[in-house]
Amino acid sequence: TESVSKHPHSVILLDEIEKAHHEVFNILLQIMDHGTLTDNNGRKADFRNVVFIMTTNAGAQDMSRASMGFNTQDHTKDGTEIIKKTFTPEFRNRLDAIIHFNPLSIDVIKKVVDKFLVELQAQLDEKKVQLEVSDEAINWIADKGYDKTMGARPMQRLIQEKIKKPLAEEILFGKFSSEGGIAYIDEEEGELVLNLEYLTKEKDKVT
Repeated sequence: TESVSKHPHSVILLDEIEKAHHEVFNILLQIMDHGTLTDNNGRKADFRNVVFIMTTNAGAQDMSRASMGFNTQDHTKDGTEIIKKTFTPEFRNRLDAIIHFNPLSIDVIKKVVDKFLVELQAQLDEKKVQLEVSDEAINWIADKGYDKTMGARPMQRLIQEKIKKPLAEEILFGKFSSEGGIAYIDEEEGELVLNLEYLTKEKDKVT
């Protein structure tokens, strides 16, 4: 309530709402019914200008499953049925809209990869480390880091394990710690490979 009191015009994101405790749904019902919420200290917060956005993976697996035959089938109804079973009518009837999202296209997934790599490069700039990522490596990350049910959520963990972690070790304990250099990221035989080139032109390979 304190945050909403300070910022009455807010957007609140509740990710994977299906995992929330049932008391959370009771609170949301109260907010949607009365537009206010009173906390344990008796402070009342006004939620009338607050927008709630809730995400859920309920029904995602059914919607993303492959179609039978040559025709593309719309599995939206299957996902809707799962949502009906997951959330009570009292809760669903108070929502303004339920929006179904299609699986990401390969072009969009590659843009997500680029976003993560741009953020990583910004972190590496102060260490004088330059990333050079091949198209094959981007395709590998896009393929391994995307799941039809979970979307691009696994990608951050994949980049953390395959790129950030070995680079961090090199920056902390290797020659990147003082000299900087270039990290070439490529795909070889189905695996992501890092070739590290120091300013001294000495070159090592990390897999």
